[in-house]
Amino acid sequence: MAISSDDVLHVARLARLRLTDDEVTRMTEQLSTIIGHVEQLSSLDLQGVEPTAHALDLTNRVRADAARPSWPRDEVLRNAPDPADGGFRVPPTA
Repeated sequence: MAISSDDVLHVARLARLRLTDDEVTRMTEQLSTIIGHVEQLSSLDLQGVEPTAHALDLTNRVRADAARPSWPRDEVLRNAPDPADGGFRVPPTA
């Protein structure tokens, strides 16, 4: 399946991109090549191959989530430049 320059222009318009004629030509060729590779992968016999999310068998290492007391509010606000109502005063945004 080949990608047409109209397809590239349509996607560029959706992404709000301005492409020159040279960029459209280059993107058309590159995207057609990528789709050709995907079509080759689609033709593989993957019967009996387990689906995987990663090529390596990895396990996430995370620390135990344990509740602990928070810092005292007075200590946290001690160095605040302008605390207000027991919290940090944040300047308004423009």
